[in-house]
Parts: sequence; structure tokens; C-alpha cells
Amino acid sequence: MSAALVRALRFMRAYALWAVLGVLAVLASAIADLMSPQLLKRLIDVGITLNQPGTIISSSLLLVAVAAAGGLASFIQGYCSARASHGAAFDMRNEIFDKLQRLSFAYHDRAQTGQLITRVTSDVDLVREFVGGGLVQAVSAVLLLMGAVTLLFGLNAQLAWIALLVLPATIGVLFFFVRRLGPMFRLFQMRLAALNTILQENVAGVRVVRAFAREAFEIERYDHANRELLEQGLTVRRTVANAFPLLFSVGTIGVGLVTWAGAVQIVHGTLTVGALVAFSAYLFLLLQPLFVLGFGAQQIARSSASAERLFEILDAPEDVEEKPGATTLGRLSGRVLFSNVHLRYPGTTTETLTGVDLDVAAGTTVAVVGATGSGKTSLVNLVSRFYDPTSGAVIVDGHDVRDVTLSSLRRQVGFVMQDSVLFSGTVRENIAYGRPDASDSDVESAARAAQAHEFITRLPEGYETRVGERGVKLSGGQRQRIAIARALLIDPRILVMDDSTSSVDSETEAAIRAQLDILIEGRTSFIIAQRLATARKADVVVVLEDGRIADKGTHAELMERSCLYAEIAASQLVGDEVAEGPADHGTVDNPDRAN
Repeated sequence: MSAALVRALRFMRAYALWAVLGVLAVLASAIADLMSPQLLKRLIDVGITLNQPGTIISSSLLLVAVAAAGGLASFIQGYCSARASHGAAFDMRNEIFDKLQRLSFAYHDRAQTGQLITRVTSDVDLVREFVGGGLVQAVSAVLLLMGAVTLLFGLNAQLAWIALLVLPATIGVLFFFVRRLGPMFRLFQMRLAALNTILQENVAGVRVVRAFAREAFEIERYDHANRELLEQGLTVRRTVANAFPLLFSVGTIGVGLVTWAGAVQIVHGTLTVGALVAFSAYLFLLLQPLFVLGFGAQQIARSSASAERLFEILDAPEDVEEKPGATTLGRLSGRVLFSNVHLRYPGTTTETLTGVDLDVAAGTTVAVVGATGSGKTSLVNLVSRFYDPTSGAVIVDGHDVRDVTLSSLRRQVGFVMQDSVLFSGTVRENIAYGRPDASDSDVESAARAAQAHEFITRLPEGYETRVGERGVKLSGGQRQRIAIARALLIDPRILVMDDSTSSVDSETEAAIRAQLDILIEGRTSFIIAQRLATARKADVVVVLEDGRIADKGTHAELMERSCLYAEIAASQLVGDEVAEGPADHGTVDNPDRAN
């Protein structure tokens, strides 16, 4: 049993009573199994051999009673084990999900969704099966093994030593195959996770697949991953299939030797027929635990591989971790200071941000511009502490963001991302996501400010319309407006808009832009700008190039002195020569994290 599987047993602590009852039931079942051969011996040697009908009747009734008691004990054991194992699985899933909520963006940048889903579902179930079934069977097998060995020597020491001759060989076969099965099952789970990743990506991106007529490619890709899973599954099955004939062969040799030696003793009058029958029954009880352990070996190996994968998540470091005794922020005024900030993402060798110094006064609107990959999104992500800088500091109202509680910081930062993610609830629930207790009037006010109220009222059930998974029932522009309303509803002191009007039409964007002065009034705002009109209205325009601040100033100042800004204005910030001009949707910045 691996160390990870032993660690997984800690989830049983809360269900110790059920686990103890299950073990007691196993003990009762083992006692019933060990009593049966003794009753069988008495039935043969006394009842049948000496022709005592009373003994035959009493022994037969006792055999039935012992069998019934053993069956009842097995039922109780199964029920108690199920209560304990499902409770442990419940706690495992909760703890893993809780960990996933706390792991930093850097972890999720590296992780694959299919891998995580497989670990929370399939891997947890495999560990549960061991805790609820395999472990109990192992305990039962050990008890039976110990009891059977003791009674074998009690019946006939000579035959017992003969029977034990096959024990080392059986244990050797088990040990050999268990060591081989562990890595095989781990690879099986990895290939299952890879298959789930392809499935998840394909379902989420089915419109893209259809749009580019790539159905055949995706079918082939899934078939290839599915075939690899099949081949690995067959490899495991072949290994298991090779193990059990060896186990049964070794056991059969032991039974044959005992039967021959017992027959010789019966001929010489040193052993009764009933004693040989009882001895043979105990021998099968000796072999049965070994076979149980053999069948359980594959389960142990598979569960061990799954437990290791679970603890890879639970042991993953939290790159963005709240300090013990972190300060709870009061109501912010909104001053943000970037002090010599450097940022290098985990697993990379190059810096995304280098030596960024920027002092933003409370209530200032900052437009952040730059080419794709210049570090725009990385810069604004630091405000909410989605990542921690490699060196330097981000300071809000005089507080290093690493010294304050994450909740008190993020509740005052409204974030509108370029990819507007909605959840499969109602429109109202999505707008009120950051303030579940918000009144209907507050929700409607936020929707009006985001130019969303009009289209929401035209939906079949208005604000109670369910948006579908990831908001699939809404257009991209509608999702984006709901995301803006969601950010505004929490009344943030700092507002971050990451190209948040890229999916709306020109008319809606003009309406939102007309409201922009109202939306950002009294707030410190960071706007990743793709349109000239947005940059024009900003108090400060920050130009990023290769992770450094190349220049900063007003739009007019930069147009006069910055060739880089002029180039950006001519390429990316096109389409709005005047504040209310038509918008160009042809240039949407890459939403990559290094943006």
C-alpha cells in the first residue's frame, strides 16, 4: 500500500464509528467462517460415523445458524463500509474543490481541465472503492488467514506445515504483480484524463469545430486517445490475467499435497475423515484470503495511483496565499502604486513585466495600451492579486496587497474580463454574483448602467431567464454587458476593464462609452484600450512595450512625442476618429494571460 493511500485513510476519521462497526462485522463474519469447519467435523465424525441422528440434526441447524449469522454480519459490514466510504469521498471531493478554489491562476494556467475533472470524479471514486471495499476485504482476509493458520495447527501440525510450504510462493507472486500494476494503473488514469480533456475541449468548442469543418479531425483525435486508453487497459488486464493462474496453480499444489498426506494418515488411523474435511475447509479458508489479496492487489495498485494524483492537487503550493493575520481593508479611496514590479510566470524563464513603476492617484482613469504580448493584462491582474510579482510591490492605499485579506481586496475591485464567463443560472443570479443579497432594483440599476436592461426585458423570462452553460443562450455582446453589470453592482473602488466592449456592436459600444464617465466617476479605473476614443478620455495613457512602460501621459501628449503610441493609434486603436464614431471589430487583442 502506497504512502498516498495511507494518507487517504485520514478522511475516514470523521466516520470512525461506522468504520469500527464495519470492522466488528468483519470480525463476526470471520468467526462464523472459522466455526463452520468445526461443526462439519463434528457432523461427520460423530453424527454420521457414530450414527447419532441428534448430532446430525443439531450440527446441521448450527451450520445454518452460523451461515445466517455470517450473512447478516456481511450485510452489516457492507452497509457500515458504504456509509464510511461515501462519507470519506464526500469530504475528499469537498477538500479538493476547496483547494482548487484557492490555487492561484498560475496553477490553473498549467493544469488541464480534463485532468482536474478526472481527479475529482474518477480518482476519488477509486480511492473510495478501496476504503469501502478493498480495505475491509484486506482486514477480513488477514483475520481469516490468522484464524485459519491457528486452527490448522490445532487440527494437525504435520499437515499444517505441508500447507504452509506454498505460502511463500503465493506471497512472492502477489508482491511481483502488485509492483508492476501500480505504474500501469497510473498511466491508465493519465490516459483517461487526456481523453476527458479532449472531450471537454470539443464540447466547449463545438461551434468552432463546426465552423471550420474539423469534425473528422476531432473524431480522429478522440479515437487516437481512446485507442491509447484501450491499449493501456488491455495491458493491465493481461498482467492481471497472468497473475491469477499462477496463484490458483500454487494453491492447487498445496491442496493436492495436503489431500495426499491426509489420505495416508487416514489409512494409518492417525486422522479421521471429518478432521481431513475440516482441515481441507480451513485450507481453503487459508487460500481464500490469499486469493482475495490477489484480486485486491489490482485495486490497491489502482487506488494508490489515484490517491497519488489526488494529493498532487492537495499538496500543490498556493502561489498566492493569504498571510496569517492579514489586514482587512476598509473602504478604499483607490490609489494604486506599482513599485519596481517584475513578473515572471512559473515555469517560464523570461519576464512578462520588468521594472514597472506607476503611481495612480485615486479616481484616475488609466488607459493601458500596447501590442499583443506587451503585458497589459498581466499588469492589471496584479491589482487584484491574481498573481504576485516576482519582485517589487503593488500597493493600494498604502497597503501592500500581499499584506491584506484577499476577500477585502477583491470585493473592492470590479473586474470585467475580455472573456465574459457566465454561470448556468439566471440573468439576475449572474449579475448579483458578487452581491447575492442585492435587491432587484440594484440589479436593474447595474444592468441599465451596462446598457443591458433593454435586451434583458426582451428575454422570455426577463431577469429570471436561465442563460445556459457558460451563457450559451446569449450572444457575445449580451454576455459582456451582463459581465459589466456584475462588476458595477459591487460598487468597486477600483474598476478594471480588460477590453470589455470588444464583443458588442458599434451602437451598444457608443451607448456604453457615453455612460463611461458615469460608470468610472469616483473610481480608479484601469481600461485596456483597443479604441482611440477610450484612450482619448483617459486621464493617463500608459504605453507598454515588452513588459516595460515605454511612455505615459495624456492622449494628446503621446500623439505629439511618442512614435510607438502613434503607431498603435494607427493600427490597433482605429475606428473612432471622433468620440461617437463607428467601431472597428477587426482588431481584438489576444486574451492570452501575458497580454
